[in-house]
Amino acid sequence: MDFLPQVTKDGSLTFFSGEFQESFHSLYGAKQESFLKFVIPTQVPLFAQTGNVKILDVCYGLGYNTAVALQSIWGENPNCRVQVIGLESDPLVPQAAICHNVFADWHQQYKLILREIAFKHCYQDDNLSVRLIINDGRKSIQEVFSSGFLADVIFLDPFSPPHCPQLWTVEFIKQVALCLQPGGLLATYSCAAAVRTALVCAGLIIGSTTPVGRRTPGTIAGYAPHQHNYITETYPLGAAEIEHLNTRAAIPYRDPQLQDKAPDIMKRREQEVLTSTLESTSQWRKRWLTNHPPTQ
Repeated sequence: MDFLPQVTKDGSLTFFSGEFQESFHSLYGAKQESFLKFVIPTQVPLFAQTGNVKILDVCYGLGYNTAVALQSIWGENPNCRVQVIGLESDPLVPQAAICHNVFADWHQQYKLILREIAFKHCYQDDNLSVRLIINDGRKSIQEVFSSGFLADVIFLDPFSPPHCPQLWTVEFIKQVALCLQPGGLLATYSCAAAVRTALVCAGLIIGSTTPVGRRTPGTIAGYAPHQHNYITETYPLGAAEIEHLNTRAAIPYRDPQLQDKAPDIMKRREQEVLTSTLESTSQWRKRWLTNHPPTQ
């Protein structure tokens, strides 16, 4: 298996992917990252109070986002019914998490659920229904949309855009947004201008979540007017972030037929950047440093 276990600062384990040359989580803490970057911004405990929560976990990976969400939901409302659809391209990832005892210190209830998801790709009891779809995420998301599933909460957690551009394109994110119910919320760890542009192109309003384990923030998104006040008041974009969306960095990744290979998607965007008349990112950065020098 091409997954090397790494201990993060909160004691939880993550993997390093040899294929993507990235860790699945920041070394700040895999469990804390799931909680602070995904569960809290999307108001999972608040949704739990309704008694029913639907979650779409894009890039299920080791299973942390789903596991922490379940823990938060049942901590708030033990009788809440939860439906989860997870998308994952590599079935060996969640299986490796079980084989490496990533969840060894979790309650037996969660270890059973996560084992069933990893090896059977489903789990069912009175309060929980989980389906893990193993396929290219671009195909899986179309299947989810066709099923009529509308999530209260979406976790968008692929590897970074330079390494996995196919899951950050305008076309893919539009499909993801179609699976978000009007009052739902989407969270991702990425603050890349190209990603934020894609979210806006999908009809979502966006905000900037608190940095966790790194200097850069994440992004929260939802539909207006349902989530407008929550996002703009709790997670407002800064002036520099707003202007960043008008630079070449904000030119999004595109995959018109949802089937191109990563190098082709990267090359298409590079060509668009080269011919763009938008302000360069370096000019934007220099201007902001000149007009807003860092304080000592």
